[in-house]
Amino acid sequence: MKRIIPEIFVENCKEALEYYKEVFGGEIKNVQLADGKPMFKGFEGKIIHSELHVNADCIMYLLDILTDSHKRPNGSLLLELESEEEINRLYSALSKNGSVKFELQKTFWGAYHAVVTDYYGNTWGLNYSAR
Repeated sequence: MKRIIPEIFVENCKEALEYYKEVFGGEIKNVQLADGKPMFKGFEGKIIHSELHVNADCIMYLLDILTDSHKRPNGSLLLELESEEEINRLYSALSKNGSVKFELQKTFWGAYHAVVTDYYGNTWGLNYSAR
């Protein structure tokens, strides 16, 4: 396997792209609209593919919810972070206008860990192994 890239379905993808760019940094690339594509008739103005390149190894695909089958999937996205500063920053940014499911704390497995659901309803596991 080369890599795993999360595909995140959201309401108002254009707004969500800017939000996640502000939270994670990076560059928005390859935004594709449904406009002019026969298989997406009726979804004009909706984003059917976009990429947020946080860095060379971290890319997220985001797209608008088009059908009920794209509503909230089970599970969450787990981010393995590089520093205590990074986990604190992301915990603060993602929980703002969201909800905390597991408070940021040092865990029995020796990591700092938290779980938050952001403004768009996506759940993020944040983990920093301080070893």
